[in-house]
Amino acid sequence: MTRIPYRTKLLAVGAALLVLYAFYVAASFAQSTPTSPAAASVPSPGATPAPAPAAAPAEPQGDPTGGNSAGPLYAPNSYLAGWGSGVSSKPDGSDWTAFKDPKNPTPQELAANLSRAFYSINFVWTLVAGFLVMFMQAGFAMVETGLTRAKNVGHTMAMNFMVYGIGMTGFFVTGFALLCGGANGSPIGGPGALGGIPVLNKMFSITLGGKDFGLFGTTGFFLSGRAYDAAAIVWFLFMMVFMDTTATIPTGALAERWKFSSFFVFSFFIGAIIYPIYGCWLWGGGWLAELGLNFGLAHGAVDFAGSSVVHLQGGALALTLAVLIGPRLGKFDANGRPRPIVAHNIPMAVIGTFILAFGWFGFNAGSSLAGTDGRIGIIATNTMLASAAGAIGATLYHWFMHRKPDVSMMCNGMLAGLVAITAPCAFVAPWAAYLIGLIAGVLVVISVYTVERMGIDDPVGAISVHGVNGLWGVWALGLFADGTYGAGWNGIGFNEYMGVAGRGVTGLFYGDGKQFLAEVIASVACITWNVAAGAILFKLTGLIVGGNRVSPETERLGLDVPEMGAPGYTGVRMEPESVIA
Repeated sequence: MTRIPYRTKLLAVGAALLVLYAFYVAASFAQSTPTSPAAASVPSPGATPAPAPAAAPAEPQGDPTGGNSAGPLYAPNSYLAGWGSGVSSKPDGSDWTAFKDPKNPTPQELAANLSRAFYSINFVWTLVAGFLVMFMQAGFAMVETGLTRAKNVGHTMAMNFMVYGIGMTGFFVTGFALLCGGANGSPIGGPGALGGIPVLNKMFSITLGGKDFGLFGTTGFFLSGRAYDAAAIVWFLFMMVFMDTTATIPTGALAERWKFSSFFVFSFFIGAIIYPIYGCWLWGGGWLAELGLNFGLAHGAVDFAGSSVVHLQGGALALTLAVLIGPRLGKFDANGRPRPIVAHNIPMAVIGTFILAFGWFGFNAGSSLAGTDGRIGIIATNTMLASAAGAIGATLYHWFMHRKPDVSMMCNGMLAGLVAITAPCAFVAPWAAYLIGLIAGVLVVISVYTVERMGIDDPVGAISVHGVNGLWGVWALGLFADGTYGAGWNGIGFNEYMGVAGRGVTGLFYGDGKQFLAEVIASVACITWNVAAGAILFKLTGLIVGGNRVSPETERLGLDVPEMGAPGYTGVRMEPESVIA
């Protein structure tokens, strides 16, 4: 009688539980999905009103707080002011027109059509920005593969390719619901630029000292039920590609020794559990966003495009996993001194860096979720300036300290500048953006060498680029935010802030030290959650798949053939060690 391995049994049990859970959630949605406009009408406590023209009184579907659609995709977002049936002709077969009498439109018709244009522009803007961020995956693949060895290119590329589908699946099943499903179940509300999305309105919270602390959302699993809504799905697409960036970061730090089966399982955990929990705390109306409302800490924790939500999370996970899995064979000598393992294709890494810099315009400016936001030009320019400054800072510092400029450090310097400006890009002046990027370029060089001296092997510098400079980015927001943008952010200062009408998010250097304190609290929470959750789930992953690391023999030969079944290159000389003594 054939004996079934223990880990196979464990994997089968886990898969069965996941399937049963999926059926349970689907059945719950089937019972709760509204079947009529009356049944679908749900109030949205705390929903952020969309900054758009008022709804036409004559059109009941123009209620921005309702959500009364019987067919959410056939009649997209009926709660959005002015949104029609979504068809191009009337029931009698005649063509649809914006006005009953084009020569004499009523004020209600004008308001409804202006509102329709407002939301349509924002939908398209958010989608196109999401497409740009999705293409950044190609950049990550090229950077990580170029900075590692030729014998592992297939494996490294495969991780960067498959993390997209694996992470997305986890985010689709549970991640989006945990992150965004409670936005309108908190006083913060959903994104006004997309209509507030009142269909996502259930938050799991705990009450301490009379204060509610939002932990995670509970609507939107499988994008089913009330989440089967056009605005919610636009938000899903954009948030998904951000999650994918976080999931990609550990693949660089663990390159050339991470077992593919372990990568496969752990990447699902990132998208399904790890990333969305902290993301909810800050972007989903959770307790960090409520620090201003609950404790008077300025505008609460703020992160415009993800220095902490995306990059610090990824960096903290990369650090945790790199420590647990250990360094590559030959990286350190008998005395523990680091030895360089040379990259096999610097041009590939450079091209990948430029792809990432291009996609970052969608990453940062797209986080407005609004092509109608007049700040998007400043955001894009600040992003560009910080990237240039990061590359210059890293190049000059390395040149001065080590007598030679280093191409890989140039690339990491540009990426460090981009990571650092991601949180404050909307809130700082261009001169501050350049300074933030310049400091990031220096920090990444210092950090890369420091991490090596600590005995931690990070083949591509992911910990330094994303972790260290993700931390610097959220702190920089708390220092340099100048108050010219963000009035009403997280429910604070709609009319005035610090005695000034229209004043927005303000940092320490402009008179509000509480904002910096909120950013420090957020960064500590981010690191704590990711180190703890990452370590536990990485250990669990090892139990499921029988270890997280490949065998020493596989590592010496290269991971391509043993792990992936085929070499990444043919006709190219392979160097089993590629170590400079």
